[in-house]
Amino acid sequence: MRILLIGSGGREHALAWALSKSPRLTKLYAAPGNAGIDQLAASTSLDVSNHEDVIGFCRENAIDLVVVGPEAPLVAGLVDDLEKVGIKVFGPSQAAAQLEGSKAFTKGVCDEAGIPTAAYGRFDTKAAALAYVREQGAPIVVKADGLAAGKGVVVAMTLDEAVAAVEACFDGSFGDAGAEVVIEAFLQGEEASFFVLSDGTHALPLATAQDHKRAHDGDTGPNTGGMGAYSPAPVLTDDIIATVMDRIINPTIKTLADRGTPFKGVLYAGLMITENGPQLIEYNTRFGDPECQVLMMRLKTDLLDLIEAAVDGTLNTVSADWDERPALTVVMAAKGYPGSYQKGTEIRGLDTASDVDVEVFHAGTKSANGAILANGGRVLNVTAVGSSVADAQQKAYAAIDSIDWPDGFCRSDIGWRAIARETKG
Repeated sequence: MRILLIGSGGREHALAWALSKSPRLTKLYAAPGNAGIDQLAASTSLDVSNHEDVIGFCRENAIDLVVVGPEAPLVAGLVDDLEKVGIKVFGPSQAAAQLEGSKAFTKGVCDEAGIPTAAYGRFDTKAAALAYVREQGAPIVVKADGLAAGKGVVVAMTLDEAVAAVEACFDGSFGDAGAEVVIEAFLQGEEASFFVLSDGTHALPLATAQDHKRAHDGDTGPNTGGMGAYSPAPVLTDDIIATVMDRIINPTIKTLADRGTPFKGVLYAGLMITENGPQLIEYNTRFGDPECQVLMMRLKTDLLDLIEAAVDGTLNTVSADWDERPALTVVMAAKGYPGSYQKGTEIRGLDTASDVDVEVFHAGTKSANGAILANGGRVLNVTAVGSSVADAQQKAYAAIDSIDWPDGFCRSDIGWRAIARETKG
């Protein structure tokens, strides 16, 4: 099977790595790819925002399946345009992708389906949003309605932080994404991520993970796109997972199907596990990044078989098998991230970092004159499996020690919650 993978991040490198293990794969292309993906796929400079060009590339290269990694092409309707001309594609339609493209849309689905989520208000003027914030007080959560590369959410612990977040949205810090804001009640609990595949009717639970959003140790510093993750997430017990499926996932899939916009693809539920049970924080309509990396390290089933079942509407005929060992990934980012940072610095020592239990997935990298250069904020995902989370953590940081990149940094405490649980025994 000939596959075109859309994307250039660590998530896409992990997907390319998993797809490359399928005996059914005959040729893998990537657009645009990165220095790591280039080792597994034929990368192309194809402009994925030009849907006609993507269609032309698929026809010229006899592509059997397109796998869309990031959220922006989904929200832009790439899946719809490919399907219109008969090209098989994995990912939700533009209408269904609004679960990620609009926080307000998701809140509307929650209201319609009775899904447990934080109380909220939605606003399209700064004055009304500020009035609501001042009335509600802090802590409170301010979200840009649209796509903001994982940086449009502020958990404001003080009123001043909340006011600044609202002003940032309406003053253009997030572009069109901040033209409307959703302001939510602060939920107390432990966050976790839960993933399912959906074919529009059926949902296949995948695995759980826990991300680390803050830039620095101890969960301090600004929010980022994610500084590390591990899987499984111990807080998501079997009973809680059953509740999530019954009260959150299945009602969402049914509601979208009833609306005539069935969801096909990956549904990623960001959850807060509260004393009153799991509540939905947000949906993403693709694999998480860096959660995808730990999921792919644990997945034993052929990823291509699962993807095809989601596209073809036959998820009820397949199952996903997992390595029982936990996986952990540490993000190495350019110094300054998530603020301003330098591109083009050289990374050495990558050839010695990987072994049987460790993979280094590239995110923001590029090749130039035989060297690997940093080309983004989050640059590498050093990922390991181990007999315990502590063991996986030790392997990941040992690999990081062998990487020579003075212009990068990482957190030193990825997995701390799970390791604390292991220590308590």
